[in-house]
Amino acid sequence: MGKCPGRVIPSMNGDRIERFELKEYPNDSLRIINELRHSSLLCDVTIKLEYNGQKKKFSAHKLVLASCSPYFKAMFTGGCRERNMSEVNMREIHPDVFSKLLDFAYTSRILISEQCVLYIMVGACMLQMNHVVQICCKFLENQLDPSNCLGLAAFAEDLGCIDLKRKIEKYVCAHFEQVSQSEEFKTLSPCRLSKIIAADEIHVDCESQVYNAVLCWVQYNPKTRQQYLKMLLEAVRCHSLTPGFLERQLQNCPVVNKEPRCREYLAHVFKELTLHKPVGHKPRAPDIGQVIYVAGGYLRHSLPYMECFHPEENMWLRLRDLPMPRSGIASCVVQGLFYAIGGRNNSPEGNYDSAACDRYNPMSDQWDHRSSMNVPRNRSSVGVIDNMVYAVGGSQGPTHHNSVERYDPELDTWTMVCGMKTKRIGVGCAVVNRMLYAVGGFDGVNRLSSVERYHPENDEWRDTQPMHTARSGAGVVALGNTIYAVGGYDGHEQLNSVEKYNVLDDTWQSVSRMKHRRSALAVTVHNGKIFALGGYDGHDFLSSVEYYDPAKNEWKEVTNMSSGRSGCGSAVGFQPCLRR
Repeated sequence: MGKCPGRVIPSMNGDRIERFELKEYPNDSLRIINELRHSSLLCDVTIKLEYNGQKKKFSAHKLVLASCSPYFKAMFTGGCRERNMSEVNMREIHPDVFSKLLDFAYTSRILISEQCVLYIMVGACMLQMNHVVQICCKFLENQLDPSNCLGLAAFAEDLGCIDLKRKIEKYVCAHFEQVSQSEEFKTLSPCRLSKIIAADEIHVDCESQVYNAVLCWVQYNPKTRQQYLKMLLEAVRCHSLTPGFLERQLQNCPVVNKEPRCREYLAHVFKELTLHKPVGHKPRAPDIGQVIYVAGGYLRHSLPYMECFHPEENMWLRLRDLPMPRSGIASCVVQGLFYAIGGRNNSPEGNYDSAACDRYNPMSDQWDHRSSMNVPRNRSSVGVIDNMVYAVGGSQGPTHHNSVERYDPELDTWTMVCGMKTKRIGVGCAVVNRMLYAVGGFDGVNRLSSVERYHPENDEWRDTQPMHTARSGAGVVALGNTIYAVGGYDGHEQLNSVEKYNVLDDTWQSVSRMKHRRSALAVTVHNGKIFALGGYDGHDFLSSVEYYDPAKNEWKEVTNMSSGRSGCGSAVGFQPCLRR
């Protein structure tokens, strides 16, 4: 017979006292009580069930029923007339369901299947057998599927199982595209559909997936549903749609054209986007872990490394190496995929500037080659407008570029667009309100403080307010309506100074300095904070990582990369799914 070790308890008179606990005792007691039930010994109540013509009797002990069910506890210990009755009639529960619940009360075990789980859960809720409800909830969580989750969410809500309902809602948000194609989705009420598509946590590659799901829902029964389209479109993040997509809807979508209010609403959104007005729409924030990706870099030679940092867990993961070593990389994430663009392979295997564009898929931990740029670009920068990637400046050998080209991920093509006014290598780029800003850099003679802004509809560059300090190799990012220029090199020394540009009032302002001087660093934004990674301080290649909190106007050192490096590419994306 097993027992847990005794625990010595101090005694006032010096006697030795030990406390023992027999783990087997509760199970042994339940086993014996269950044997008594099956032998109808010491039973003091009979439950008589009648359900849809079926009648059945169950012998039981009031004490056992009251111990596992607040419903029976109230019945047998409160003021109910059943308190002193030896027979209790019940009509609300199926005999087969009650039999399973009674077995659980005596054994703590229950068999659940897809065919019976909902019936058992209803019965357990009625009898307030919360342990069985928890078991059923866990079973249903494991059975969730895009085809059944919406019905199960409604079922959980009807039973008051709030925790299960929230978990199913998270599942719906995480698998929205598949769920929106299900038959259950097509039969949603307008109010419930509006609530689902308004959720911040919806995970989609593009907001057009939510928009198209709404149109499909309307078209399932247009006569009765057309009237709800305007309400539903207001729940879609229409300001996250591209002007080109909106223009096609206004021109060609019969569902939209039937509703003048919808046309007016989409035309208003289109106008705001093409006028590059700041909009207050809140972007989706899927409840999926995001990480900081870091690719390539330079430490005595170009590196092939690809890794990611999970700030919440303070953990680094080594991922699949780049197809070839590269430093001076420009990088971005588009629709969940990480792009490493251009750079230089300065390694024993080669020494050349690259026009390559490689794409990393976090779900497969694999790289694939995409179409190369029209020209090699080392130390260029990229910005993303309407899911199009703009590669700006950079160099090929002694040639410094002012040229710019645009990549369409769907067509896998690069197209030259209007070039900048100034040649720039080591330039930083940021996008605010669908306008691309090229910040600082080196023109072959001077380090630059100048800034240019690209208007995609007009395909033209215009000068904007210059920085206070000339910077090449600075980290440049956008946060809201503000652009930050972090560190860099002014021609004399590496910088730890930081300044920010408010696009609304066209002014630059200095903010708190970094803890380390850094040029050729990588910067990115995670959870509202600006991360500065690696770089060169004039003496050493840095491995340190620090972040800036705009609310506190302060920098904090948080971690170190696996090695020092400069010229690496970085961007924030969803955490990878590693299968190897």
